[in-house]
Amino acid sequence: MPLSAEPISKRARIRVKGVVQGVGFRPFVYQLALKHSLEGFVRNDAHGVLIEVQGEETSLALFIKKLSEESPVLSKVESVTSGDIPLKDTSGFRIELSDEKLSKLTMVSPDIAVCEKCKEEMSNPANRRYAYPFINCTDCGPRYSIIKELPYDRPYTSMNSFKMCEACKKEYDDPVNRRYHAQPISCPDCGPRLYLLDKEANRTAEDSEAISLAAKLINEGKILALKGLGGFHLVCDASSDEAVSALRERKRRPNKPLAVMFEDIQAIRKEALIDDVQQRLILSKEHPIVIVAKHPRGTLSKYVAPDIDRVGVFLPYTPLHILLLKQLKKPMVATSANLSDAPIITDEKDIFKKLGGVIDAVLSYDREIVNGCDDSVAQTVRDKNLFMRLARGYTPKSFLLPKKSNKRILAVGANQKSTLALAFGDHIILSPHIGDLDSLDAFEYFTRTLETFKRFYDFAPDIIVCDKHPEYETSKWAKQMIKENPNIELIEVQHHYAHALACMAEYSLDEKVLAFCFDGTGYADDGTIWGGEVLIADTQSYERVYHLKEFRLIGGSRAVKEPRRAALSLLFECYGLEEVLALENETVKSFTPEEIRNLHRVWQKGINSPYTSSMGRVFDAAASLLGVIQKLDYEGHSGLLLESITESVDKKKKFGYTIEDKAIDISQMIKEITRLQDAKRGAGMLISTIVNIILDIVQRYPQFAVVLCGGVFQNRVLVDNLIEVFEERKIRYYIQEKTPVNDASIPLGQIWKAVYRRDR
Repeated sequence: MPLSAEPISKRARIRVKGVVQGVGFRPFVYQLALKHSLEGFVRNDAHGVLIEVQGEETSLALFIKKLSEESPVLSKVESVTSGDIPLKDTSGFRIELSDEKLSKLTMVSPDIAVCEKCKEEMSNPANRRYAYPFINCTDCGPRYSIIKELPYDRPYTSMNSFKMCEACKKEYDDPVNRRYHAQPISCPDCGPRLYLLDKEANRTAEDSEAISLAAKLINEGKILALKGLGGFHLVCDASSDEAVSALRERKRRPNKPLAVMFEDIQAIRKEALIDDVQQRLILSKEHPIVIVAKHPRGTLSKYVAPDIDRVGVFLPYTPLHILLLKQLKKPMVATSANLSDAPIITDEKDIFKKLGGVIDAVLSYDREIVNGCDDSVAQTVRDKNLFMRLARGYTPKSFLLPKKSNKRILAVGANQKSTLALAFGDHIILSPHIGDLDSLDAFEYFTRTLETFKRFYDFAPDIIVCDKHPEYETSKWAKQMIKENPNIELIEVQHHYAHALACMAEYSLDEKVLAFCFDGTGYADDGTIWGGEVLIADTQSYERVYHLKEFRLIGGSRAVKEPRRAALSLLFECYGLEEVLALENETVKSFTPEEIRNLHRVWQKGINSPYTSSMGRVFDAAASLLGVIQKLDYEGHSGLLLESITESVDKKKKFGYTIEDKAIDISQMIKEITRLQDAKRGAGMLISTIVNIILDIVQRYPQFAVVLCGGVFQNRVLVDNLIEVFEERKIRYYIQEKTPVNDASIPLGQIWKAVYRRDR
């Protein structure tokens, strides 16, 4: 028999891009190379991870294959490229120090909930990190919230002020240890210190004693500020009506639902009805707040989420949360510590300054939160995750562009649910949730977040993209930047077109789509307020093919907070003044006859009553006409209440409407709702009507895929029924699952437009 050929040795240079730093990728590569008897090195640089490796050809090919297939749980490998290079005289495999010289292009990892191995260690009395509130490893813990600049090494984080002890240093330097180069590594001997402050900011306890005293105070009905990963929570006993109502009264938050943190999934099951899809999301490594159905025999305070059948639940995602809940032995309200709709507070000094009248004590620690990051919020519909807020655990979020952008692009988004996005090279980066930009503090938070990302990536924009709304703070900022830097190009993208493009960006679509863009408010090309738009759109342009027939918003922005004003306007569209006054309806009853006469004059003359085509305001109006609510306490209040009373949806039972000359006329629906006395039946018929309107239009354009976007599609009942219809009829559709359908994704759509505009 002929002798077998000698194994062929090769050397390759491999580039791995994505979220591959600070997530245990280098030790993974090290161990994978040893397993396959390969020699060479791995190191971080500002592009990601660089590997040079040589050995037998078959082993080398298997090594490259497993780089993406078996990568660490926290990594996100976006690309692996390799090329042959000459063999070198080398031995062994080593991990080299980071290369800081190149431009900054690597992706920043989000903060991640404490992992199971760390939980086991902190529960073991024999472990040196037993009951340690800052335990972490390469699989979990703070990332984004502690990073000052790249590369992600300890000197560039807020852990730099904590010198590692010898035991931690040994783990940090050991390539086969779970804490190899875990930048936040620490222990009770060398890490951050925990302490409890009273209302006057006096330190009353430290370390484990601080946790015990905090639990005691919560059990006594007190309200505490608790420092988490990306900011402070306000916490109290979720089972106590007295404590929760006190929190609401002090924070002046009368009805907006409060999130509840539970010790484990079993505790959640006692208070909520969850299915397998929801359980997977709750237990995921990101640990978002998940909106689920309340348990009919639950014991949570009635003030946690009043008047609705849903509650936001989540699991503890830091060791400190775990230790506190273990002593508390009950669920706790854990709501973002902020002023109404403002960014989350990250500094304990601001807690006392801004919320001093709310809290009874503060449980804090001495590691700085460099970058604030609120909790992510999601719900599930069938097998889909729908996000309302994308933040901790998921952001900064990176998307790989189909082709490289030859320009550096900054998109500044909308005014509500603010986020921003950057594009450079072959990446888009979406920031965490910032908040509504209705205050100076909020806009300062926006500019700080922007400076953070510019610092991370040495980023200076060639193009800035903004909304067309002239009064958005982001649009005014963008135009001022262009004025000061005329070499930067400005692109303005219409709001609802950006919604459609955001969904297209998530799915990398470059085709014409039929986009249903339903939300509350958006500035139109003609200066009116859109919100019930059907667009045929691609990356180059859009056509408004249908829209909700316009009606006036009596009182302008005041109508957004008073559904009865939108309802009254729609009644004026359908009836004469005296007919409206004679109606036996809850909307009419909420005003005095003189108020209705005055508002009719305002409506007739169009005084502070702009036209709108908003589907969001139609939902508000329906809630008013059905007697569900007349004045809102928070955004989305009417929608949640309508969802809660919707028992079933019979798609054959719908209100009347017409679709002619591009206009969706719902005047017949308004008349029918006005005569209806059954709110539950009306809520179900409203959903059925919207589903039928969408289906009617879809059937007129069978050649296009359907896109659902805008805040109205946060309504789980509406989305559930649409999915059912689409899948029954085999209609190709898209709805965002990795990013929010609301305004938080506007900068993603703005980026998509700018990238494709430059490429064509």
